[in-house]
Amino acid sequence: MEPAEKREASDVKDQNEQPGQKKESSPTEEYKTSNKESPEGQEEEKPDEDEYGDYEVEKGSEEEELTVESEKPPEPEKKKKKVIIEKKISESFYYNYEELCSIPFVTPDSGIPLNLLTLMHSFGYDCTKRSNLHVLDSQTLLYIAGNQLVFLDLTSKSQRYLRSTSGGGIGVVTVHPNKRHFAVGEKGWKPNMIIYEYPSLIPYRILRGGTEEAYAFADFNHSGTLIATVGSSPDFMLTVWDWKQEKIVLRSKAFSQDVYKVTFSIENEEQLTTSGSGHIKFWKMALTFTGLKLQGALGRFGKTALTDIEGYIELPDGKVLSGSEWGNLLLWEGGLIKVELCRPGSKTCHNGPINQLVLDEGEVVTVGSDGYIRVWDFETIDTADVIDDSGLMAMEQMNELLVGKHVNLSCMVKIHERGEPVWYAQDSNGAIWKLDLSFTNVTHDPECLFTFHSGKIEAIAVSPVTYILATTALDRSVRIYDIIGKVQLTEMKFKQGGTALIWAPTVVNPKGGIIAVGFQDGVVRIIELYNPKGLPVVAGRDNTGEAAMRLKQAFKPHTTRVTALGYERNGELFATGSRDKTVFFFTVEDNYEPVGFITVPGPVQALQWSPHSHPVSKLLILCENGIVVQVAAPNPQDYNAATTYKIKDLPTEYFRFWSIKSRILREEEIQHREKKKEEKEKAKQKWIKEQLELGKELEEIEFPEEPEEEEEPLPEIFVPETPSPIYCGFYSEPGKFWLSLGDYDAGFLFHCAFSSVQNQKDPEARQDEPFEFIHLEEADDIPITQISFCSSGLLMLCGMKDGAVRIYPLYHKNLSVDNIAGYWTFSMHDNDYGHIRGIYPSFDDRFLITCGADGNIFTYNILSAEEVKKVLRIKVPSPRRGLDKEKAAKDIEDPTAYSIELAKQKKEYDLIMKAAEHQKYLKRQELITLRHEFQELLQMNAELPKHMRLHRAQFELDQRIRAEMNRNTAAKIRHVMKELAWEQEKHRIGLLKLDNRFRANLEYDTIIVHAMSSSHQISTYRLLKISENLYKVKRQSQASKRRASKFDWKGKETEQKRESQKDLTLFTSQTTGPTEEEADTEKLRKKSHSQTAASRIVENRLVKLRKIIEKADKAKAKILQRRNEWEELYKGKPSDDYEDPQDVEDIKQAQENMGDFKLKTATNYKIPEHMRMNANKKSYQLSSLEVAIHEKKLSMNKWIISLRDLKVAIIEEIQCVVNELRTIQSSLHPSKHLSIPPIPGLHPDEIPEKKFQYDNELLFKFKQELEERAKAKEVVPEAPSGEGIGGFGGGFLHVASAKELDIIARGLSLKCIKVSSAVGAPSPKTFDIERAEPTEIELEIARREEIRSIHLQEKLIKRIQELMITFDAELRLLRHQKLKLDIQMKTADLRHTTWFEELLLLKNYEKHENILQERVNSLVSEEEEMQLKLKSYLAQIEEKKAEITKLQEREKALYATFQASLGENNKFAAFLTKVLKKKIKRVKKKVVEGEGDEEEESEEESEEESSLESDEEESGSEDEVFDDSVCPKNCDEALFENTLQLRERRLDIEEALVEEKKVIENVKKEYEALSKKVKIVAASLDAADWELEAYQREKQQRLNELHVVVPLKLHQVEYISNGGIPLDLSLALVFTNQSLVNLQNRIIMQQHEKLEQRKLYKQAREQHKQLIRDRREMMIKIERLEDKCNQLMMMKFGRIVDLEALQTLSVNTNLEELKMRIMEREQLYALELKNWDDKILELRQQLMLVTKENTSKLMQMNTFCTEKMRLEAQLDALQNNLGAEFQGPRKVDIEEKEKLIALIQLQAQEAEVLKEEITLLSRKDGRIFPPSQSQFQPHGMLD
Repeated sequence: MEPAEKREASDVKDQNEQPGQKKESSPTEEYKTSNKESPEGQEEEKPDEDEYGDYEVEKGSEEEELTVESEKPPEPEKKKKKVIIEKKISESFYYNYEELCSIPFVTPDSGIPLNLLTLMHSFGYDCTKRSNLHVLDSQTLLYIAGNQLVFLDLTSKSQRYLRSTSGGGIGVVTVHPNKRHFAVGEKGWKPNMIIYEYPSLIPYRILRGGTEEAYAFADFNHSGTLIATVGSSPDFMLTVWDWKQEKIVLRSKAFSQDVYKVTFSIENEEQLTTSGSGHIKFWKMALTFTGLKLQGALGRFGKTALTDIEGYIELPDGKVLSGSEWGNLLLWEGGLIKVELCRPGSKTCHNGPINQLVLDEGEVVTVGSDGYIRVWDFETIDTADVIDDSGLMAMEQMNELLVGKHVNLSCMVKIHERGEPVWYAQDSNGAIWKLDLSFTNVTHDPECLFTFHSGKIEAIAVSPVTYILATTALDRSVRIYDIIGKVQLTEMKFKQGGTALIWAPTVVNPKGGIIAVGFQDGVVRIIELYNPKGLPVVAGRDNTGEAAMRLKQAFKPHTTRVTALGYERNGELFATGSRDKTVFFFTVEDNYEPVGFITVPGPVQALQWSPHSHPVSKLLILCENGIVVQVAAPNPQDYNAATTYKIKDLPTEYFRFWSIKSRILREEEIQHREKKKEEKEKAKQKWIKEQLELGKELEEIEFPEEPEEEEEPLPEIFVPETPSPIYCGFYSEPGKFWLSLGDYDAGFLFHCAFSSVQNQKDPEARQDEPFEFIHLEEADDIPITQISFCSSGLLMLCGMKDGAVRIYPLYHKNLSVDNIAGYWTFSMHDNDYGHIRGIYPSFDDRFLITCGADGNIFTYNILSAEEVKKVLRIKVPSPRRGLDKEKAAKDIEDPTAYSIELAKQKKEYDLIMKAAEHQKYLKRQELITLRHEFQELLQMNAELPKHMRLHRAQFELDQRIRAEMNRNTAAKIRHVMKELAWEQEKHRIGLLKLDNRFRANLEYDTIIVHAMSSSHQISTYRLLKISENLYKVKRQSQASKRRASKFDWKGKETEQKRESQKDLTLFTSQTTGPTEEEADTEKLRKKSHSQTAASRIVENRLVKLRKIIEKADKAKAKILQRRNEWEELYKGKPSDDYEDPQDVEDIKQAQENMGDFKLKTATNYKIPEHMRMNANKKSYQLSSLEVAIHEKKLSMNKWIISLRDLKVAIIEEIQCVVNELRTIQSSLHPSKHLSIPPIPGLHPDEIPEKKFQYDNELLFKFKQELEERAKAKEVVPEAPSGEGIGGFGGGFLHVASAKELDIIARGLSLKCIKVSSAVGAPSPKTFDIERAEPTEIELEIARREEIRSIHLQEKLIKRIQELMITFDAELRLLRHQKLKLDIQMKTADLRHTTWFEELLLLKNYEKHENILQERVNSLVSEEEEMQLKLKSYLAQIEEKKAEITKLQEREKALYATFQASLGENNKFAAFLTKVLKKKIKRVKKKVVEGEGDEEEESEEESEEESSLESDEEESGSEDEVFDDSVCPKNCDEALFENTLQLRERRLDIEEALVEEKKVIENVKKEYEALSKKVKIVAASLDAADWELEAYQREKQQRLNELHVVVPLKLHQVEYISNGGIPLDLSLALVFTNQSLVNLQNRIIMQQHEKLEQRKLYKQAREQHKQLIRDRREMMIKIERLEDKCNQLMMMKFGRIVDLEALQTLSVNTNLEELKMRIMEREQLYALELKNWDDKILELRQQLMLVTKENTSKLMQMNTFCTEKMRLEAQLDALQNNLGAEFQGPRKVDIEEKEKLIALIQLQAQEAEVLKEEITLLSRKDGRIFPPSQSQFQPHGMLD
């Protein structure tokens, strides 16, 4: 691992704290306050984050945190105390620039002067930096150059400089709108933004804490009160400042990638915009409840490709117009791209990125990297909108200006000169332009004010004889500068960029006029510098320049970029190094001649020849991969470059650097720790000494306790796997050298030496360590990139990677650790990317020149600037004699040209190939000669007689030779086939691809069938195969279905209500099965059948019960039948909202087809649902149309193909007929021959498929054609002369190959054979035979045959003509049909075009329409679900009501059973009724089984509680308490238990009733809540329907805007105005004739229908009135009958009863069962009573006798007693007073009282009986029981 301990200091080192940098002063020196709030203070305050993740700082806050700048910013700081600043910074306050400006660092006590270097001039310009050009006034330009600002005076071309305060570089500069201030954003750790006053250049304000490392952009608002800054990586912080008070107003992180630009809106300064890498962001200052916030909205690109945005402008209405990488303009609105602007023809606005946009005087000006400035109309841009799906809108520019070719404009600034606007433009290709954008007749052409190198400077060199420097860069130019005159003298352009440059020493050119330059493509050019004024004056030649350059020689030693050049110390050799790992040597003469090259193990970084002090001239080669090579200078005489330039035996030494930095750091750490220990020991000894001096003994001294510190482990030894790159190096002694490396080994100079052991083959395996090193102070990770020495060797000039210049004064020339007196350093170039590429002193050490990768070239005065005031002039070398007469050297412009070595190898290869081809040619000529001789022998053999000819096989000397030749030929063929297999397969696949691309999908090609005897023709349709998907689409129905209308919903609701009623009726009928009474009666009947009748009474009772049950069953059946009839009648009754389906259909059709129809163009047009169109329907229409078109064309093509087949058959038949004709004519005299019609043939376009059929002959012919074309284009070049180095050309002579010669020979032989066969063929022998004269019969037969032949001849010719005429007629007929079909197809194409446009439009609307439709569908489905729930709730309510009715019936049955069980005159009826009706609180039964004991206990407790809490109703006194747990005395226990069971059943029924009622209540609540929701959903559905209809109307309006083509003839136009057809037909309507006739007929039909409908309406109205009257009469009749029925019921039953229940009244099974038991018991008891009655009668008779006897005795005794009492009374009366008889109770009163008591009791009994009777009468079953007999006998008592 890499040790980190020694890097800690560099990790926390502040770049602002450059050595020698002074601390800033602040306005607190005047107001005794500290600096403004720092970033640390802001972090302590923890500002809130808004929704965009932004930080906020309250506007107007006066609290500022005081901090002191730390010298080491990364170290943690303590919290500072907050101080409230009441006073503001004064307007007149300024900072001191001298205290702020950074100064060089000099090693203390080194004696090095502080002004060792003084900046003299800047020749460069960082033109690739964004917005690096500003205008302060009409004569001053401002731009950044490294660590300073350059103020360029346009009049005098002089420069002023303003140094950065931090020394870390300058990131951005911006100018205040009033041009009196400008802001400079610096770079470094916590950089400042400094506001300077202009033109005094005094620091006015310092803004601190705006970013972490560097400012990327800044912008003042339009009023100039605020400034917005944005930082670079890593924080990208956007900050808005009140810059005059140095206060942050708002801040937020702008983005997570590079931000290029930030600006305020001109119209609304509370809005900002930022743009950068792949983004644009829109900001606004929003006032929230927590304060003012900076809220940003990121722009969304949508379908547009992501792009970096360099330039943009804010439009007045808030929209933003930005550029793009591909050159179009993007108009942003609401954070989205509204439209993309381009030029007509889909051309981009610029060919490349748009770098800047300017809104100037109502016009938009765009600046592009293509060198164009274009002006656009603001109004067109502001009102631009999307036209189609592409998102593009084309517009033409108003004006344009091409600044120049190869111009890349990055920004422009405007200033007014003499009242006229002038623009200055920054060219990224290295120029500053002055532009006139007035676009008038007197507009000035673009003027290039200054030119510079573009990009980094690759190399620099200084003249050895004068004050001139040369530079080169990748911008393909070499420039010469005058150091004294501070001007550019001349420049020279090339095709490739320069990479290395060296000025030839005086030993090579004493005048110092030769420069060697290396380029990217490996070319090295020798350039001659001269003064053109020294040339002879010639007409047409300008000799006014101070200097000129001329190419002297160009050669190409390398294949890639040249990285190093070097002249040998004696000037005899010239070495070049390249990244191709080669070093090439040349002899230096008038022309540089190649000696040879060597290869090295890595890309060459630098070349260093040994100085004169070394005994042997050697070359030190530094490679990038850490390897150093040393070779001796080659002797040109020792190497012969006949075949190659590679030098093989050159003595070479290798050194591979092995890192020792980690060991050095470890040793330094050890020394540091030992030093620390020594210091502690010294401090301890000093403490002891002090204590001893105080008089203490050594034993008494107490040492202070020191905390034990854990010693950290030492850094580990680390060697990087990849060697550190070598930047530069130089010789110190023979075999020794110094190296400066980068990456891990930076910060050191290593002294190395070549090892004496050089026997390793692989240099990369070596591990060579340096033997000495120099540790560079304050540069642990900053390597030295360039090192040079002054002429005296006492100043080592170092260019650092961070852009700093470092100078080490030496005591003597040899560099060592002890030879360095200190150092001087100063940051000049950019610290981030301005690493120094070259640092050289002038020839006399007066000046120093540096160039960097930031494009800047600085010149400095060394030591004193006073010497420069002396008159110093440059001296450009004078031209050589005869220079003007020499031809310009030939340049190598082709970057692919061969290098010197490759040219040599190619030349040798060409010679070898030429000799080989010559030998092949000679052999081929011999073979051709032998073949000719052999062909002559074969011809001679063929001319011999047959018996003398030799067989062909006899010409073969040996069969084995032929077989061997065949085998070799076959092997060669196989070999060639293998070689050509890839090519064959490639071409086969290519042919297959072409066929698949152009013919595979072709179902019918164009076939033109021509007529045979006329010019008529007919062609097929070129038809592509139709996709199967189209057929599938046609087969399938339309995907999207029409949504049900409200009327449909009503119909559905009515049907659903009916269905629910049916379900409810079915449910009721199912639940109304055989009742419990019937079931019990059935049980009783079975029991009665199973048991034997005990007596006739039981049988009579059973018969009576059976009759009652049968009567009840008949009544139930009758009632059920009547109920069913009523149901059937009610089913036929229509509902209140019932509508006849036929009427509904008629109304619907009338609504759709009648009424006040609106045109589709009307604003209130409502699209019917079945006519609503969407993309799916339109796609289906298009697919159907395409299928129909395809089928029509396919059918016609089949007819045409069949016609072509007919033509082929006819041609074959004509051919046969012609053959027969010729046979016939051969027998006729020629004078009687009729002309045979020409046989029609097939035209090539009738059989196009033959074009793709080929054979070998056709292919061979095609090959010959290709060869002939190639020969015609071939131009035979001249043979290469071999002269020149660096490139060659030439071609080879075309020699016929063996195969070609073989083909030619075969062709010649075949021709010879054909000629010989034609000449030598024997002619047929002829024999003359005398013919006899024909007889008459033969003549007659001949005449007949002649006549027959003539007839056949005419007939056949006629047949031919008939065939041709018939075919032509068929063709013309089919052609006529095809013309009609063409019209239909053209109409279909027009319709297809229209439908396709509609489809594109519908697709645009489809997304939003689908959203609306989905919303409607979701609401519909939601409404459906809710309706279903409502119906389910209604069903539940009905079901629960039925359950309640059923429970009530059970309760009635229970009470009836109880009354039946009581019987008549039960004296315990009241008590048992109380028991039955007693209310008891019951605990719910537990579900868990197995806990019977607990349940019993809970039941007992509940019974006890219920007995205490029972409430008696209708049972006498409420205060009376009775015990229902014990059966009363003399009460039947079975009856009591039965009563308790009935009470339990009653309680169960009551609980069930309560539960059912609760359920009904809950369901009703849910029903009501859901009903409210249904209303809300219905309202939402109506709103969604309305929104969908509005969207449909909008879509229809857009569809109406599409143009539809309707082809019409003039007679079809009946729209006449003023006797003619009007020019404007926009108000006309297009109808088909049939449609018009239908409309006229429809009018008549509508009139008849109207009359008929009126008649029907009158009839229906009369019928309606009659029905209403009939209904009213029926209602009256029904009411009358109901009243009569009620009166009869009151008369019979005393109340209104349910007749159905009364008719269906059956027996109570429990009661009847009890009665049967009672009857059985009564029979038994009757017998027993009879016996007892007899006994009683006997006893009564006996008692009567005894009673009579006793009565007589009692009466006698009574008589005696009475007499006695009378006598006693008389006696007492006589003794007492006379009034005593009226004292005491009277007997009569007592008897009267007893009679009244008995009467009251009797009345009470009668009242009880009446109450029971009232109770019985109040029951629904209407049963009446006789009153129970009174327990008292009043009459008896009265008696």
